[in-house]
Amino acid sequence: MSAPTPLRRATMMLALVVAAEAVFALPFVIARVFRPTLLDVFQITNLQLGTAFSMYGVVAMLSYFPGGPLADRFSARRMMTAALLTTSAGGILFASVPPLGTLKALFAFWGLTTVLLFWASLIRATREWGGDDSQGKAYGILDGGRGLLAALLATVTVWIFSLLLPVDAAQATIEEREYALKAIIWIFTGLTFAGGVLVWFNIPDEEPAKAGEPEAAPGGAFDAAKILTVLRMPMVWLQGLIVICAYVGFKGTDDLALFARDAFGFDDVQAASVSTVSFWVRPLAAFGAGLLGDKIGSPQVILLAFATLVIGDSVIAAGLLDTSLPWVLYTAVVGISVAVYGLRGVYFALFNAAGVPMALTGTAVGLVSVIGYTPDVFMGPLMGFLTDRSPGALGHQHLFGVLALFAAVGFVATAAFMVLSRRAAARLDAAEDPGF
Repeated sequence: MSAPTPLRRATMMLALVVAAEAVFALPFVIARVFRPTLLDVFQITNLQLGTAFSMYGVVAMLSYFPGGPLADRFSARRMMTAALLTTSAGGILFASVPPLGTLKALFAFWGLTTVLLFWASLIRATREWGGDDSQGKAYGILDGGRGLLAALLATVTVWIFSLLLPVDAAQATIEEREYALKAIIWIFTGLTFAGGVLVWFNIPDEEPAKAGEPEAAPGGAFDAAKILTVLRMPMVWLQGLIVICAYVGFKGTDDLALFARDAFGFDDVQAASVSTVSFWVRPLAAFGAGLLGDKIGSPQVILLAFATLVIGDSVIAAGLLDTSLPWVLYTAVVGISVAVYGLRGVYFALFNAAGVPMALTGTAVGLVSVIGYTPDVFMGPLMGFLTDRSPGALGHQHLFGVLALFAAVGFVATAAFMVLSRRAAARLDAAEDPGF
């Protein structure tokens, strides 16, 4: 098969970017940007919302690993399209403002649709797009593009949200706030459906076993030899730990809007604008981290990002922000967001440094994800518990203390990954040197 043209490659990446952001918009973006309104409209506490996220996380954890071998076997186009269409169907139920029990079941359903059919296929398709020399660029463009799209969507939907409320948003009735929130849910439902259409017409309908990798075919979708090979790779396990710590930092950004309201006294629209600022940082941070990773190494970029995150989270945890100065909050949000989204831009670019063969990408993604995304299970309830137990700024300070601790662990795990990577490279050089 001839190499795709530059235009074809651009449209493929555009489809991956839109799909990757759209599929997670309903379960995550709405709660991140409009959390105070969502809690009030659904008449639930932060902890109860956290339990719904935990249901998502449990199902996702059970789906990550089987989703990996499936991605090594079946067409990304078909799997990703199915994921987007079924996820958008859940948006119809979400817009009805269901009771808590139904909301938990809905999030569990989304855990299945966004992970089993989608996640590993996305990561594999992105790795193939990047080839041997542009892994950082590929993942940087993916997450940077996602960030740009998310920032645009957040800005536009916050604007629409404000138009649907009275001029003084703080005086809006619960009925007015529910009407505005439902409109936002319908917008994201339509976006998710459109993402499925875009994938169907722009991603090649090729099974990995037929995409120039003869070794990918034997053994079926769940080849035990492949799984055991990945399980025996220490650096893949370390990569999973790195992703855990980075993802905890990312989950912490869900708290920014609520922190702005509880500690700085922002109203619903102002609080949503804080999350929007974080969204605008994402494309620059992710794309910049990807390019830098190709120049100096992704592990080095990750190490720097974790160090930055330790400092930023610790400042909030120590109560050093002056709550009478809004610009202080925005400065902290920008600093933390640069580190968080820089990590997201490159942590999957570690597969080459970890020595994972292309044919095992989906399986490795499954293992790294089932380890790395465990925060989907415990972070929602933990965040709700800490903030509900200590109302006001104090609960958020406790939360950011936990985030700083995870960032420190991530720093250590990255340093260990770099040591093992250098040793593996030295052994490879020695084996290839005939005079050794």
